[in-house]
Amino acid sequence: MRIVRYVEKNGVKLGAVKGDGVVDLSRIFPSLSDNIIELIQRWSETKPDLERIVSERAPDAAFANVHLLAPVARPGKIMAIGLNYGDHIRETGQKLPPHQIWFTKAVTSINGPFDPIELPIASAQLDYEAELVVIIGKRCKHVPSERAADVVFGYCAGNDVSVRDWQMQTTQWVLGKSFDTHAPIGPWIVTADEIGDPHTMGIRCFVNDQRRQNSNTENLVFNVYDQIAHLSQAMTLEPGDIIFTGTPGGVGLAMQPPQWLKAGDKVRVEIDRIGSIEAEIRPEGAS
Repeated sequence: MRIVRYVEKNGVKLGAVKGDGVVDLSRIFPSLSDNIIELIQRWSETKPDLERIVSERAPDAAFANVHLLAPVARPGKIMAIGLNYGDHIRETGQKLPPHQIWFTKAVTSINGPFDPIELPIASAQLDYEAELVVIIGKRCKHVPSERAADVVFGYCAGNDVSVRDWQMQTTQWVLGKSFDTHAPIGPWIVTADEIGDPHTMGIRCFVNDQRRQNSNTENLVFNVYDQIAHLSQAMTLEPGDIIFTGTPGGVGLAMQPPQWLKAGDKVRVEIDRIGSIEAEIRPEGAS
């Protein structure tokens, strides 16, 4: 199933994708409103009824008449791993890391799948990073890799937008990764049962229709399940928490000379079996 948050004339809603439209889940389960974290928490009890209802009814709205929002508006945590594709490690002149390298992105960086990305006032060194994003489905701690699939709710596409000079000012990358609008995700969450093995998906990034990144999630250095196992040794993962799983080679930083995103550029991230997100770069404060 593909779960969306969207805006229609009657406000913000939860929906399930059906064909070229969306079934209004907020109407079916009014207690949920647009709270996807509550839906995730209640998924095991709600899923059978949802699947039946979605299969039986026609879409309530066409995609042409709605605006898709970030599937998770306010995650409790956004965790992101660095240097997790071999070609990206090589292009940055780094060595294969012996341990997983983690940083956080501020929850205020979350952005819709088709909403503009801000070119900040503070820097012009704006870069893209296409990434597979994991949405945690169950509260968990000390999860072994072989059981990590059990705690995943689903997957979406993401762009770990990075302000490179701010990122590289110190060994801590948080500020350079946390500017407003710099964590677009979507266009929906594809539930884990529909994805199956998350390590068999092509992942690409285009800037103005020029392909910059082209890889497959099979090339992750630390796979999705190892990431969850490692993180859950340190912290409790909760429903709706988000994990950015790393970006392949081809980022603007590594080009000669570096190719920073400019106002008016359009950036598209595509992942097989999930879909695509796309944003225009706009100066901070522009309407």
